Amino acid sequence: MSASLREALRRGPVVLDGGLATELEAQGHDLSSALWSARLLADDPDAIVAAHGAYFAAGAQVATTASYQAAGLPDALRTSVRLAERARAAADSHPRWIAGSVGPYGASRADGSEYRGDYGLTVAELRAWHRPTIAVLAEAGADLLACETIPCLAEVEALLAEIDGSGIDCWLSLTCDQGRTRAGESVAEAYAMARDVDEILAVGVNCTAPEEVGALVRTAAQVSELPVVVYPNGGEEWDAVRRTWVGPSCFDAAAFDAGQVQAWVADGARLVGGCCRVGPAEIARIRQTLESVPGPSGTD
Repeated sequence: MSASLREALRRGPVVLDGGLATELEAQGHDLSSALWSARLLADDPDAIVAAHGAYFAAGAQVATTASYQAAGLPDALRTSVRLAERARAAADSHPRWIAGSVGPYGASRADGSEYRGDYGLTVAELRAWHRPTIAVLAEAGADLLACETIPCLAEVEALLAEIDGSGIDCWLSLTCDQGRTRAGESVAEAYAMARDVDEILAVGVNCTAPEEVGALVRTAAQVSELPVVVYPNGGEEWDAVRRTWVGPSCFDAAAFDAGQVQAWVADGARLVGGCCRVGPAEIARIRQTLESVPGPSGTD
């Protein structure tokens, strides 16, 4: 399926889903444990299927698996792919893809360090930590991998080293603040590292405030010469101590609007969706915005 996704990206933008945890919380689920959404892979798998289904119904063409915090749990990783497949089978006949979520090392710590990147680990150590997750998700049948919310160059280097030569298609997405990685490093350097890895089908940014995304999309496109993936959060900040999002939502101020989405696409974005605090209603609006853009989001 990933080969046809590459073809789709050449024709025009493809719509991603939104925050899986956002939809699960809207369903009434408590995600306060360290496993976050991954807890429901065992406790309530039907809820995961329903959340994927809600995004498909809203117009998403890609389901990102509930494996973001499931590293080290191979059965949960496999289950995350199977549940996304169930949702796809129940959706309409339009093309859909499953992206296996490879979350950052910091996600496993449940201490907010994915928004700092201060791991203190070497590239070799990060490679060894990510390797089993990549292998299991690929073996489970994910169409591609989403190496997402990556906050530092060491982790970018580690993931690219594991992906390079593997034959496993993936996108690489950073989380950023004030135009740099969360660790304060050059995003251009990260995107340059990805440029010559054949398996990387897109690079970009996620879980970043929408007002920052435009400049990052342009940098990603110019430096990598690849399609860009973009899925911002709702503009709030994660409080790891209280395990909640704080601050004003961009949707209250209509900051995540059609004009922004159209500008991202004009600058090279080809995979467009949302991250934390972005639900099916926002994905439906993104889909509607992109319907006038030639390609799969308007013609499938």
